[in-house]
Amino acid sequence: MSESLVAKEADRALKAKHRAVWAAGDYAAVAEDVIPELGAVLARASGVHDGQRVLDVGAGTGNAAIPAALAGAEVVASDLTPELFDRGRELAAKRGAHLEWQQADAEALPFADDDFDVVLSCVGVMFAPHHQDSADEMVRVCKPGGTIGLLSWTPDGFIGRMFAAMKPYAPPPPPGAQPPPRWGDEAHVRELLGDRVTDVVAQRDTVHVDHFDGPEAFRDYFKANYGPTIAVYKAISDDPDKVSALDRDLADLARQFDVGDGSFAMDWEYLLLTAHERA
Repeated sequence: MSESLVAKEADRALKAKHRAVWAAGDYAAVAEDVIPELGAVLARASGVHDGQRVLDVGAGTGNAAIPAALAGAEVVASDLTPELFDRGRELAAKRGAHLEWQQADAEALPFADDDFDVVLSCVGVMFAPHHQDSADEMVRVCKPGGTIGLLSWTPDGFIGRMFAAMKPYAPPPPPGAQPPPRWGDEAHVRELLGDRVTDVVAQRDTVHVDHFDGPEAFRDYFKANYGPTIAVYKAISDDPDKVSALDRDLADLARQFDVGDGSFAMDWEYLLLTAHERA
């Protein structure tokens, strides 16, 4: 087999693994229960309005795509994991939003150059393994003068710290794969987009999470529903000592982030970045 075919097979296997991770558990529940407002935050910051053509990359169940459609835009919600679309369609119908759902790899988007007025991703594209490839594709499909809007968990925020806590228990990443929370580092995103964009606006903010009764309740919910956490526990399932250690580490981390006054709550930090593609 030629070197190029070997590389293609390896990439196909990697993407199949990523799809399986996000199909596991119940990401729809996580998006609805824990971070329901984040997509609307991104759509507003990106200035989505009536008449625009909008692409949501790594759309999941439509956290950003549905608010964009409700703003009057023509929206395509794309994701590597189409298993999430059924719930997305239900949510869209419930809210009266009309949009298109299309399976797509963020690193090889099946859309024409300069096809969209706005290209969004709300804690979605950050999980594609090759950051530059994904950034290049988002720029490619965005029209000159169009808007790119990104909302990503930061490395030092709770989710970034959670991935760091899980890393010692997880299998080593494949060669060339980059950590998802790097998309929450403004300097990294500016480097990915380069001089192809202008008018970059970046700010850090937090989402207040008070869905859980306590640190252990958070941990158990993510063990049952969040694909990446499920995958790490699956990798160590035959080692009870490691399972117990990770149980302790995740609960301790959640305890460190408790900002509740009499009840458990956390503030999860994200980076919100918008830019215009250079005309």
